[in-house]
Amino acid sequence: MANAVRVDNPSIDGTDTYWVEERPQEAGRSVIVRRSNDATTVDAMSSEFDVRTLAHEYGGLCYVAHHGVVIFSNFADQRLYRIDPGSPPRAITEEPSSPRAWRYADPIVTRDGAFVICVRERHEETDVVNELVILASDGSASPRILASGHDFFAAPVLSDDDRQLAWITWDHPCMPWDGTRLHEAVLDETYSVASERIVCGGDHESVVQPRYGPGATLHYISDRSGWWNLYLDGPSGAKALSSLDAEFAWPAWVFGEHSYVVGEDGSIVATWSKDGISHLGIIAAGGGPIVEVATSWTHFESLSERDGAVIAVAGSPLTPLSIVEVELSTGQTSVLKASRDDAINPAYLSEAEPIEFSTEGHVTAHALYYAPTNPDFMGPESARPPLIVQSHGGPTSQAVSVLNYEIQYWTSRGFAVVDVNYGGSTGYGRAYRERLKGNWGVGDLDDCVNAAKFLASSGRADEKALLIHGGSAGGYTTLCALTFRSDFAAGASHFGVGDLGALARDTHKFESRYLDGLVGPYPERDDLFRARSPIFHTELMRTPVILFQGLEDEVVPPAQAEAMAEALRLRGVPFAYVSFEGEQHGFRQAKNIMRAAEAELYFYSQVLRFEPADGLEPVVIENQEALSAH
Repeated sequence: MANAVRVDNPSIDGTDTYWVEERPQEAGRSVIVRRSNDATTVDAMSSEFDVRTLAHEYGGLCYVAHHGVVIFSNFADQRLYRIDPGSPPRAITEEPSSPRAWRYADPIVTRDGAFVICVRERHEETDVVNELVILASDGSASPRILASGHDFFAAPVLSDDDRQLAWITWDHPCMPWDGTRLHEAVLDETYSVASERIVCGGDHESVVQPRYGPGATLHYISDRSGWWNLYLDGPSGAKALSSLDAEFAWPAWVFGEHSYVVGEDGSIVATWSKDGISHLGIIAAGGGPIVEVATSWTHFESLSERDGAVIAVAGSPLTPLSIVEVELSTGQTSVLKASRDDAINPAYLSEAEPIEFSTEGHVTAHALYYAPTNPDFMGPESARPPLIVQSHGGPTSQAVSVLNYEIQYWTSRGFAVVDVNYGGSTGYGRAYRERLKGNWGVGDLDDCVNAAKFLASSGRADEKALLIHGGSAGGYTTLCALTFRSDFAAGASHFGVGDLGALARDTHKFESRYLDGLVGPYPERDDLFRARSPIFHTELMRTPVILFQGLEDEVVPPAQAEAMAEALRLRGVPFAYVSFEGEQHGFRQAKNIMRAAEAELYFYSQVLRFEPADGLEPVVIENQEALSAH
């Protein structure tokens, strides 16, 4: 963990390349890093600053670099700051009346660098207001509203002449992967909106990632065909630039997703995902067949282009996510920053094996299987490994084939892992994504159980040592599995949902109507919410579980884990509850990441009765005497 970072949001400013590093060893602080043309790499900000926005709670892109000037959102107060070369950061937005009440994201700058356009999220006393604003980049003028009146705004982009501005909006109860609208405005000399139109979109079409090409040609990605594909807004309307049963975009959980770039000549460099594998390719200006760039990478995101090369976040089954530069003519790659510097012998790494299996309704579901792998140890020849079923978050997310050290932690210790892309996951088209409509807590649960059964029946897992874990939405699926099914020996819920009604009532604005589509309208369908909430069915609980929770989590508040812990305590079910001060939705601090992994391994060792090779600090297991019955 000493050299581990998380890398994201690469961008280009002249000959400099920037990216963000989240550093667990610095209490999860995120830092903007600048790499000069001579390969010199320095932090672009001093140690008292932490680049991160809390807009939508999940945040995302919150900095922009232009002609050596960097503008970013600071985590502590959520204000925008400006860094001029050789000068310390200075605030360019005013301090709101209450801490972190005004939040900024997705910034872009005008050609001359004088103005910033971005999303602003205002937390007022009784409401949260989202809008598109413009402000002076030197802080000399307060933000002015460019667009308002919708629940959410994202992805502002300017044409080369600064006279056209595009962005997307959506309104409750839609999520951005359900339905959005693409707007375009003509701006006057004062950057005020002279006219505005809706280009496309609606409540049943997800339009994302607008980009301008030469001559103010507007590009975007839409799933109107059933797959997120590329389009050009031409004089005669939409023109398809790609027509693949593949995904050119991901769910817009965070700001600043960049899965394609438009070059000065109008050609497009794009990444797309098919069957869990990402590809990189080029489309000629105006459309045509995609020419794939051959590389060893299996996952790409956050693309920027410069001088015949693309800068991206990329990974592969044997390589963690890294900032890379790929020469488009040859596919030759340079790693600018790896998320880990330590080299691991590939013999110790378990590579993902894509699997398909039959699930409820006689349809196919998908997953990635990882066999236990450690050349220094060998289990008994007749023994089958314990299996951890991993349920990803979202639930509109995707398990991808990239080296994941959290998975390797388990496979190197004798566990098999199956990372399930249950119905509802991204990467397999809109119809697959919509399998979870009205079906959350049912379809995802069926697919996770059937993945475990498939592997047990094929001899790749011990049917008496099936485990399940997940975070957030995956934590909810885990709790459902341990409550409503008897297939698993134990599980681990990381900041998972136990009470769907409480989630609908208490969660933040971005997700406050998400459950309308996943379960039903609340409170009108309170019967469904209660039927699918583990907290209301504690009489069914028998299976040991360990709960992990960040005490500053605004997405799934600690009250959820605490209520579940109390119910387990009263029912006499063996459980452990591990909470972390200073952590939010997802753990960022190195000590807490390590503690969570080791505590989970210790818990499983007590349930399955084995002696772990690691020297583990015990966790307090309440009702431990009941383990003898398992």
